[in-house]
Amino acid sequence: MASTAESALSRRKWVRRRRRLGLRLPWRWLKWAGLTLAVVMLLGGATLLVRHWLDAPRPGRARGELISSLQHYHVGNLSAARAGAAKAVYDKPDWGEAQALLARLDLAAGDGAAADAELDRAVASGFPQARTHHLRAEAQLLEGDPGRALSEAAQALPRYAGFAARVRAQAQAAQDDLPSARATMTAWLNANPEDAAGWATLADLCRQSGDIAGAIAAVDRALALNRHDADTLTLKGELIRGQYGLEAALPWFDAALKIDPGDADTLIAKAATLGDLGRYEDMLDATRRALASRPDEPRAYYLQAVLAARAGDDALARDLMHRTGGALDDTPGALLLNGVLAYRASADQQAADDWRQLIEQQPMNVTARRLLGAALLRLGDAAGALAVLKPIALRDDADSYTLTLVARAFEAEGKRDWAAKFIDGAARTAPGAPVPFGTDDDLSTLSAAADDSPDDPVAELGYIRGLVEAGSLASALAHAQALVHASPGAPAAQMILGDVLWTMKRSADAVMAYQRAANLRFDQPVMLRLVAGLDAIGRRPDAQRALALYLSQNPADISARRLAAHWQIAAHDWDAAIDTLEGLRATLGNNDAAILGELALAYAEDGDSVTARAYGAAAYRLAPMNSAVADAFGWALFKAGDRDGARQLLTEAASLAPADPQIAAHLARLAANVRLP
Repeated sequence: MASTAESALSRRKWVRRRRRLGLRLPWRWLKWAGLTLAVVMLLGGATLLVRHWLDAPRPGRARGELISSLQHYHVGNLSAARAGAAKAVYDKPDWGEAQALLARLDLAAGDGAAADAELDRAVASGFPQARTHHLRAEAQLLEGDPGRALSEAAQALPRYAGFAARVRAQAQAAQDDLPSARATMTAWLNANPEDAAGWATLADLCRQSGDIAGAIAAVDRALALNRHDADTLTLKGELIRGQYGLEAALPWFDAALKIDPGDADTLIAKAATLGDLGRYEDMLDATRRALASRPDEPRAYYLQAVLAARAGDDALARDLMHRTGGALDDTPGALLLNGVLAYRASADQQAADDWRQLIEQQPMNVTARRLLGAALLRLGDAAGALAVLKPIALRDDADSYTLTLVARAFEAEGKRDWAAKFIDGAARTAPGAPVPFGTDDDLSTLSAAADDSPDDPVAELGYIRGLVEAGSLASALAHAQALVHASPGAPAAQMILGDVLWTMKRSADAVMAYQRAANLRFDQPVMLRLVAGLDAIGRRPDAQRALALYLSQNPADISARRLAAHWQIAAHDWDAAIDTLEGLRATLGNNDAAILGELALAYAEDGDSVTARAYGAAAYRLAPMNSAVADAFGWALFKAGDRDGARQLLTEAASLAPADPQIAAHLARLAANVRLP
């Protein structure tokens, strides 16, 4: 009784305390809360038990999963097939057939190490070793050992001869023996012309060797035999990208993704194309899908890093490049990006090291040379900067920034007369037409390199450039024609022939060579040469159509947009010129004097003298010695009614470029004091 009374008293005290604290929950609610908590805990435990039961290996369902995997495999959805095979292996870990299939699908995903390990488990589970050699060959190739790949391929059973032939050819290509690789694949296809995968492999080998026409013909043959292979459709998209442009490639990538939505290689190709088109949100989505399909895919992280760098978030860009694990550090794109990130962080030596390595891989990369020159100048190596910049500074189409860097380098060496010459060059009205890239190598060195590698078109191209530099144009023409005869489907061969003909003043013949190159690969170098050539021989409408076609496929290309704006101004299409130039300004910022000057001219002619005057003043502050800028600012002042200011600037422009017809016309208009409309 006493305990009951004490319990009741304790309860009353608790109720009074609860009321003082504002708690009005009745006791029965507390009971219900306790019961509810118990039920929730019970249900949670039951859920965990059910999930554990569902996730536990169940050998009975492995057969159905393997059948499903094979069905996906036969329709080309290799991502889904791989997932199904992985489930079958999980449910029945000692099933050699399932492990071998998973290894084959690991190879398709580009994971040689995983395939090798899975094959070991398959053999341990009783799968015949003899049936693994062709798979082991590709695994070794993916792991970077083409020698072992060739050894394994040689042991493949006859039933896998086609697979082994493809691996053998790819291994030979990995050993830098493309002629043998193509011969291997050609011999196999002569005997087995219905092998769609073989034709796709040959197409890739042709592309690697620069034979774009051969690659196009081979990939079309592969697609005629099998249109349900995502890798072949992706390869076709990449060839279309070079042949016709960025926009034209996207439908091919989308067709591949309809077959295999999780194909990481296709997603990466699409993401890169979207990025070049300026569709950055779509690009980011494609990289995320690639990472979902293939975690830690380095190319996806690299593309995201490029996006972050473009947005100015260098810390994020560096973090994303770190996630690549160094897998891409020696590739041109990564070298360029890592150099930019280092340069922005004032790590000039690291930037210079990255860009020097890039130039060793791509000696004709103008952007890399320009960047390396700037980095060497910041490091105080003026002589090194001059050596790097010389091949582009001596071209007729050298840009003002390169010429300014050269002037600064000469000034650092105390050679003020040379510095003044290049400063004057930087201030000229407009760059010249695109010209062949020169070479600093000795002609005998280039000749020896070509003799040592008679099947290497790159060595032959270098020798032809050396002949042009040495003035041996007849010999250069003979070698260029021989190269075209040997490799008629190589756009580089057609372009070097055009360059030689252009140097010989045979402009019409050069244009024909450039047109043949453009039919194979319509990229920026070919476009610039073709457009300049057509314009030079009096075919400006054709030149404008070629430029418009290129821009329709490559709308973000800076050089093409600059050229379009220049021609719009020449045609007095002021509204179009303003749209193009404002787009360029939004992309490049407010530090490009040429763009600001052309905007001043276009706005002045379009009747907006206030905006024209503002742009003209901004351009003049950036480049007071540029004749085109002085002319544009002067004309903006004239249109605004400031004739004294206009006279001063137009006179200055005429002194800088006395032969410029536009400046002369503006001065004549000023002198006549023609009333403005």
